Amino acid sequence: MTNITRRDYLMGTAAISAAALTSNLCARPKNRVLPGNNIQYGLVTYMWGAKWDLETLITNCEQARCYGVELRTTHSHGVEPSLNDEQRRDVVKRFADSPVTMVGIGSNERYDNPDPAVVKQAIEKTKDFIRLSHDVGGTGVKVKPDRFYDDVPREKTIEQIGMALNELGEYAAGWGQQIRLEVHGQCAELPTIKAIMDVATNQNVAICWNCNQQDLQGEGLEHNFNLVKDRFGATAHVRPFYVEDYPTVDYLRMLIEMDYAGWFMLEQGALPKGDLVAALLEETTQFAEIKGGLQQEVYKAQRRKKP
Repeated sequence: MTNITRRDYLMGTAAISAAALTSNLCARPKNRVLPGNNIQYGLVTYMWGAKWDLETLITNCEQARCYGVELRTTHSHGVEPSLNDEQRRDVVKRFADSPVTMVGIGSNERYDNPDPAVVKQAIEKTKDFIRLSHDVGGTGVKVKPDRFYDDVPREKTIEQIGMALNELGEYAAGWGQQIRLEVHGQCAELPTIKAIMDVATNQNVAICWNCNQQDLQGEGLEHNFNLVKDRFGATAHVRPFYVEDYPTVDYLRMLIEMDYAGWFMLEQGALPKGDLVAALLEETTQFAEIKGGLQQEVYKAQRRKKP
């Protein structure tokens, strides 16, 4: 697979857009549903939305045409397990009064520690986030794997993480929530994530792709993607389109090819220059343009493969 940058893709599609538009209008079957049609663009508050209170966050997302948010814990939105029942109902109302969806909660809990008491505490804290997400209208909680210890065999840590995820997956199902394992930390190599998920067989445990450089290691992006794509959950993280050291267009194409129906969520630690809302609007605009072009390409390629 050739790595295509956002700039390359947009330049290529612009060169043929007029002819393609005429052709597509003439040839497009009525009521056709393109692959990837249900992929939606959203925002993780880390870090572009970290300093926005909840009202500002919803307003800014609406202005930027970004209609889903994952609320990362400790940020200025203030949606934390400490909220009482009335405050939780207020969060639900704020989202209900807007076009923005509360996709879920981004916790910082992890299950790698060799001390069983620490792992038990992390599991209990995650359950707090599960109940919170349920109460404020979310559909899942993001968690992390996260690291290995020199004096503990890797296989033991992998088994421990996977078993913790099974317990949480079962608990979360009772609250209508999904457990979303972010590809993160020392566990970010995809063969490691696959090994964890081979232990975490509860189908309410899913993967949240994270656009790490480890995705490109070994046999490359497509191979690593295929290792775990059958366990993708309702959220997949993405970096800004202007960051050109990651093949975001290829990544989005693969999501469309598998007819992914979840949230494509911006998560970026470094802040853009200038106005944040304008930068977010630029990302949502480019997403719509690039997604539309890729959908046409994938649809035509899939039709050619049919007997």
